[in-house]
Amino acid sequence: MRIGELSRRTGVSPRALRYYEEQGLLAPQRRPSGYREYEERDVTTVRRVQVLLSAGLGTTAIAEIGPCVDDPDVVLVGRCPELRDGIARERARITAAIDDLTAARDILDSLVGRPL
Repeated sequence: MRIGELSRRTGVSPRALRYYEEQGLLAPQRRPSGYREYEERDVTTVRRVQVLLSAGLGTTAIAEIGPCVDDPDVVLVGRCPELRDGIARERARITAAIDDLTAARDILDSLVGRPL
């Protein structure tokens, strides 16, 4: 599939997809015409990148995690134990942020009353 179709299927702009390629997150084949050719697995890769970006990971960290991914349902496998500690720290950071946001929401709820 070409970049426009991948963009439509993932909701990610072509510009962002080209950036992902520059960062080593995607590696499309090139047609003789120079057009990028993406595979079905790239849809899953882009969705995973989006999730990890929204979790606060940078593209450098995501590129390090990429080779450790074996299938769409398992994000990290045993081949990359050196990444586990860093990912565990990121998870703890995200959990703390969620806790802080939940506490802030609870305070706001107490001030304005909980929504129905």
